[in-house]
Amino acid sequence: MKRRESRQIDIGGVKIGGGAPVVVQSMTNTATHDVAATVNQVDCLTNAGCELVRLAVPDMKAASALREIKSQATIPIIADIHFDYRLALAAIENGADGLRLNPGNIGRRKEVQEIVSAAREQAIPIRIGVNSGSLNRALLRKYGHPTPEALVESAMGHVRILEELDFHLIKISLKSPDVLQMISAYRLLSEKVDYPLHLGVTEAGGLVSGTVKNSLGIGILLSEGIGDTIRVSLTRDPVDEVKVAYEILKALGLRQRGAEIISCPTCGRCEIDLLSLAERVENALNGITTPIKVAIMGCVVNGPGEAREADIGIAGGRGQGTLFKKGRLIKKVPESDLARALIEEVKKMVN
Repeated sequence: MKRRESRQIDIGGVKIGGGAPVVVQSMTNTATHDVAATVNQVDCLTNAGCELVRLAVPDMKAASALREIKSQATIPIIADIHFDYRLALAAIENGADGLRLNPGNIGRRKEVQEIVSAAREQAIPIRIGVNSGSLNRALLRKYGHPTPEALVESAMGHVRILEELDFHLIKISLKSPDVLQMISAYRLLSEKVDYPLHLGVTEAGGLVSGTVKNSLGIGILLSEGIGDTIRVSLTRDPVDEVKVAYEILKALGLRQRGAEIISCPTCGRCEIDLLSLAERVENALNGITTPIKVAIMGCVVNGPGEAREADIGIAGGRGQGTLFKKGRLIKKVPESDLARALIEEVKKMVN
């Protein structure tokens, strides 16, 4: 698919926009001032494939903690700032690689100017992060409620301020829990600017509803070539956000990381315990980063064909299964040994 052309920015060595791969982000949910807990979560996110991590900076204690967190992190740190411009200045001073500011609550132009001056000196990009739940009152009066047009106008107002201050290290997001509203807003914005865009559906919900909303909102836009970074918002462990993000990218052929599991939904033809088998294999392959397509099939209709098309796979039935590797039948395996045999063969292929 042809991707929208955008400027490129650099956040702590990670390239965004300008043809760079779509970058996966997440956000810690620890208290930022708890350095040990936050560093541990950043490490977990890094191991899952997160490439940029955002930390809430609600007070000066959190801003000061960034220095120690930054010294131990191996991926860039973005400071999430609301209400008090002084927190942005402190975050820059303590080593933040990027800032996320909300134009609906960050303050007056004079205060933004101070942030821009400090960010320019350190070449720190700023994300203009517009949320439908925190639009300023003037826009709400004008539009009546958070419409796509209102979200875009909010972002463009802040873009103009930064451009007038000759600052162009800009990334923009327009987030809403309403998937269609979010899609419309990004489409409108993509026609007005060439800055890189960070995609996300905010307050999306738990694992099931959140995955569906993010997959639709982010997936539709990416399929249209819109989007340079993504964050899947889930009311879950943030590691799950990273996993879902990569599944979206893999499904669209934009990034490949780890095992892609192909397994059938089961029906009355299934003659093995496919659910337990698939769960065991998926859990065992969680730590794999090498791209590999693994098929776990349970019936004689599509099973053999799908297994042959994968890098490796099994097609089970009547208490046993057939192991395929690169399209070739390797051996027949009893059902009780299918998971172990498949896991072992996958690990041989990726090591």
